[in-house]
Amino acid sequence: MLCCSTEMKSRISNWTDIQTFLAVYREGSTLAASRLLGLAQPTVARRIEILEHHLNLPLFERDTRGFHPTGHARALLATAEAVEAAITDLEKEASGLASPGPIRITAYSANFSPRVKKIFNEFTTGHPGVRLEFLPGMKMLDLEKGEADIALRLTRTPPPADLICRKISTAQYALFGSRTYSAKHGLPDSLDDLAGHSFVTFEREDVSKVMHSWLLDHVAPEQIALSFSEFELMHAAIQSGMGLGILNLKLVEQDTDLVRCCDPIEELSAEHLMLISKQAYKRPEVRQFTKFFAPRYTALFKDET
Repeated sequence: MLCCSTEMKSRISNWTDIQTFLAVYREGSTLAASRLLGLAQPTVARRIEILEHHLNLPLFERDTRGFHPTGHARALLATAEAVEAAITDLEKEASGLASPGPIRITAYSANFSPRVKKIFNEFTTGHPGVRLEFLPGMKMLDLEKGEADIALRLTRTPPPADLICRKISTAQYALFGSRTYSAKHGLPDSLDDLAGHSFVTFEREDVSKVMHSWLLDHVAPEQIALSFSEFELMHAAIQSGMGLGILNLKLVEQDTDLVRCCDPIEELSAEHLMLISKQAYKRPEVRQFTKFFAPRYTALFKDET
């Protein structure tokens, strides 16, 4: 049996010895490995000898044509490469912590309203080293795959369990018409008074069709005058008096050209969430942003349930 001091000396304590082993294994000689590592050839050869001593195993057969891995070296290769990958991941994560990357925020474009932009500006003023990157759009980017760091999202289904979730509010929807439309056609008094009116709708393949489906359940197909694949275009069509349509109460609360036709449609209500990937939340700047932004953003929706 080895004594304790011998066991301690046999342990590998230098990552560069494993790095050298991999370089010699892959290049086939200490000369080629020295060029790859930027070291003198004698230094590379000495490190291989030290590693063989620590492991008490011959790793290479030497001859005039170079270094040839032994069976022991081939058996250790996968483990050595796993160590290499772990070191690379550690260095990459440490680099990210030392040099903050941008915080990528995805949301429907209307979420980036002047009031919300004011909160962003206040944060960046107090944290000049942190950059915010905005990804507006209807498409739900995959936080778990790293397509964004934070999402402001309306959803009617539970979010993935692997995401950090903060509820902002419950978003409500109702039918709206413009004052122009009202002057020409009047407005329905209730959901039982939709006959004779024209409607505009929103539908596209990569976004939930829950609002379009609701409309089809309550009006005849010929009453739908226009269908848009961009929500902003549908909103503009309602504003211009081209028809009635379903809109988010909070997003249009300051639009004096629109009139709500009925009470909020309960089955269309959606959870308004702030979602953060766990990987992103490991970054100090993301935690700082979340602590600053979340309560201020929530306060903008305090009148919602």
